[in-house]
Amino acid sequence: MIAALAPILIAIASLALRLINLATPKGLVFDEVYYVDGARDFLKFGVEVSGSKPEFIVHPPVGKWLIASGIKIFGNNEFGWRFATAVTGTLLILLFARLVHVLFYSPLLTAMAAALMAMDGMVLVHSRTALLDLFLTFFVLLSVYLWHRERHWYAAIAMGLAMGTKWSAVYYLCAIALVSIYRIFTSYSGREIIKPALIKFLQYGFLPLIVYVSTWTGWFISNRGWDRQWSSNVMASWWHYHAEMLGFHTGLTEKHSYQANPWSWMIMGRPTSFFYESPQGCSSGNCAQEVLAIGTPILWWIGTIAVAVVFGYWFRSMFRRKSDGALNLVVIGITAGYLPWFFFQKRTVFTFYAIIFEPFMLLAIVYCAKLILNSALAPRVSAAIVASLMIIIFLNFIYFLPLFTGEVINYNDWFKRMWLNSWI
Repeated sequence: MIAALAPILIAIASLALRLINLATPKGLVFDEVYYVDGARDFLKFGVEVSGSKPEFIVHPPVGKWLIASGIKIFGNNEFGWRFATAVTGTLLILLFARLVHVLFYSPLLTAMAAALMAMDGMVLVHSRTALLDLFLTFFVLLSVYLWHRERHWYAAIAMGLAMGTKWSAVYYLCAIALVSIYRIFTSYSGREIIKPALIKFLQYGFLPLIVYVSTWTGWFISNRGWDRQWSSNVMASWWHYHAEMLGFHTGLTEKHSYQANPWSWMIMGRPTSFFYESPQGCSSGNCAQEVLAIGTPILWWIGTIAVAVVFGYWFRSMFRRKSDGALNLVVIGITAGYLPWFFFQKRTVFTFYAIIFEPFMLLAIVYCAKLILNSALAPRVSAAIVASLMIIIFLNFIYFLPLFTGEVINYNDWFKRMWLNSWI
């Protein structure tokens, strides 16, 4: 009974952790300067503007509309800016727990899944910052969950919303579309293929595009949007605008002090500092206040090993022609969310982009925990191993908590948490 209620209790505690002092740090943090400004414009004009002129923006509207919802309810302040991400971060815990439940039907593993998501620093930092990536992660995971449950029309809608948040969702759309088509061609033959193939095209070719286009409604009905008057044909203007956005993303090569090569993401080689100050207010007088977008280090290091193990099991299952839903999801999630970034070696990228595939890394950890619990080891020994790792992750999370929440601490205490020189 306790295990069954655990995800809900964990989510409630996590929501409290997200909402308490949510207005800290004061002012706009990192890329909030872009997204909060866009959210304010949406509430006033339905499009993003700079003064009286249209403003060129490079991300679709959905995430900024969600940020705007918090501002509409709680006002134009730090709490209002960040409220939507705090709620989404809590829902992400419950969604991930639900996915693990339908995969394993184990209350223990479901509770473990909720705890792992709740104990990650990167998710917590994103839940307390008005950026787009947490919304992207939620919609992608929702789509993958619905796809796994074979609720394909709903999965397509969720994927359209993910694409309407950030374009990187398109890799997941391609992945699940290709797997879906592969399953059709291996399950049907001859004319039998036509109908299911057509349905899949509508589900993962047509519907996500329709949803994505609809997210730009504010731009379509306004005459103030960027490039809105580029052509008398509104769709031509919209397409030209997207070509400019694509040019920005592919040509973004500006050096940044916190940029990080994808090779280092999973081991947290160069986490992104969202905020840093040396304020007054601690016992030594030499203070530090930072919001560091770093995953709980031990959790991610374990996750790196778990992903390697799961990929090994997946290759073995392929050779044996035995499909495993959990293995497949980990491989799809990591491949679609992580692999594409290796093809943009010159582009300016950051470690916090890894949040999009984090649920699948955590799923790999849960899968490995299941292997340990079902191994030939004595039940007490296997349970002790898993419990010990969970306790270590929890203690590591608590230790780094001041860096996740922007707490003012002594500089020496801050420096002790800089385990790698590349974190400074």
